[in-house]
Amino acid sequence: MVPGWIPRDVVLDVTAAPELEAVHPELLRQWGSSEVWRLSYGLRSVIAKRGTDAQAGEVAAYQRYVVPLGLPAPELLYGADGVIVMADVGRVTLEQEPTADGFLAAAELAAQIHGKAVDGPSGFPPARVKELAGRIELDLEPLVEALERLHEDAPLGVVHGDFVPKNLVTDGTRWTAVDWPLTYLAPHLSDLYTLIRDAVALGYDRGPIVARYVEVSGTDPFLVDRQLLVGGACFCLLALTFVLAEGVRTIPGSSEWIPPLLAELADLLEQLS
Repeated sequence: MVPGWIPRDVVLDVTAAPELEAVHPELLRQWGSSEVWRLSYGLRSVIAKRGTDAQAGEVAAYQRYVVPLGLPAPELLYGADGVIVMADVGRVTLEQEPTADGFLAAAELAAQIHGKAVDGPSGFPPARVKELAGRIELDLEPLVEALERLHEDAPLGVVHGDFVPKNLVTDGTRWTAVDWPLTYLAPHLSDLYTLIRDAVALGYDRGPIVARYVEVSGTDPFLVDRQLLVGGACFCLLALTFVLAEGVRTIPGSSEWIPPLLAELADLLEQLS
């Protein structure tokens, strides 16, 4: 049965189904803060999502970043009150089929997203690090200093905010990034960091992925190394504060992420010092 919160008229219009009862609903994801469905009729389908807490800001992200910049995201068909309906851009994610070619394509996608010319202000200035560090009572002065320097040396770019295999989708020809509510502007490369992080966990070499990003973006490789370190530390910091403030309520087992995230952050801070 199609959930009642999904806008009936949009689904019927896009799928050309004669009635809602003829539409096939498929639950793709259900966490405490988000619920995602595919609605299909014949060969036509759409994706519907309902988000709360941090996941409720996707329409705003589309309006501020995705649409004006023409970012590689699903077309937004409807958005209101935390509910969005999007075009279906493919049925296979990089999580489902984690190939070397897929990770290289994702590196190109990251370069395309971060390389768009944008106007500030930064969504992750050094003051933001100090604020988040205060919440979890950590001394992150090395990160504050590194981020200050990076704001001087690198342009701002779009940060997707959750650039991981489950959010990278292909239709067999083109790759698209989905799930944009955490998007902001920053000079670091946390998106590339999380992509490499998952690739290495699966046994792939980071070198070709970084090289593909450098090739496509035209960025100095030494600057990319700094952007990766800072981006990794910012990712860990955001992940820790999310888990402590929201994840423990909405994602079962997320409290187990805290010790490895702290260890990962400590290692990155050591490299930044």
